[in-house]
Amino acid sequence: MTQILRKLIQIEQLNFLLTNRIPRQLLTRVMGWYSQINNPCLTRLSISVWRLFANDLDLSDAKQQRFNSLHECFIRELKPGARPVDTSDDVLISPCDAIIGSFGCIEGTTLYQTKGFPYQLSDLIPDQKLQSKYKNGRYITLRLKSSMYHHFHAPLTGEVKQVTYISGDCWNVNPVALKRIEKLYCKNERAMLELKTASNHNDILMVPVAAILVASMKFDCLDEMLDLKYKGPNRLLCNARYTKGDDMGYFQHGSTIILFTTNSYEFSSDLKQGERINMGQALMKRVTA
Repeated sequence: MTQILRKLIQIEQLNFLLTNRIPRQLLTRVMGWYSQINNPCLTRLSISVWRLFANDLDLSDAKQQRFNSLHECFIRELKPGARPVDTSDDVLISPCDAIIGSFGCIEGTTLYQTKGFPYQLSDLIPDQKLQSKYKNGRYITLRLKSSMYHHFHAPLTGEVKQVTYISGDCWNVNPVALKRIEKLYCKNERAMLELKTASNHNDILMVPVAAILVASMKFDCLDEMLDLKYKGPNRLLCNARYTKGDDMGYFQHGSTIILFTTNSYEFSSDLKQGERINMGQALMKRVTA
């Protein structure tokens, strides 16, 4: 048993070194360039190599089966009906396919990236009004693996008036790094957008967080691609309305979304950390008085 534990620790250390002790931003830029190369043969080869590291890569539900570039594969759309959406009025759905990470009640302004690694709302979200609004609320961390469908959708019906972009690093956000780097999400490239509903108490806040090989986010409500090359304003105004389940944008390679609600929501009883959830499945339910 001791030998097995030592072996696991060695693998974890190697994983951390390979994915974090490297020139992260340079590698991310190179990956961005490589993924845009239009060559079907090279793309098929690249996908075959990718499967060696991501044996759960499943393209059978993709709208198209042939890709001219890795970028096309990363941002693939799905066949109609591939992700049924729970349309119940009181249900907040998962905005993406993901592995469920840390979630629970926010303890004042304290939440956790993983057990024993707390951070503050103010570390992640610089806006004081939003800090106050979601204090003592709920949060859930949704990690999109590289093999997953990379689009994110509206968890409920509402409007987005602005996107706030925060430039940062691109640390890997895998479980190994989360157990070793404090306030990791707060160091990385990220954005904030609040989906406002008819009731102020039912609003939600989405914080997409970029990572190594990923630092590129596209929002349907903005013309700009938000990535390491972006040098524009941090506060980008928009005027977009979404019905629950509508496409809101995508990551270029997978990453993490941290979703915040007020305490007017409670988690679905079957949620478990480490398990997969698909876009459209019930994530939370509105508390009725």
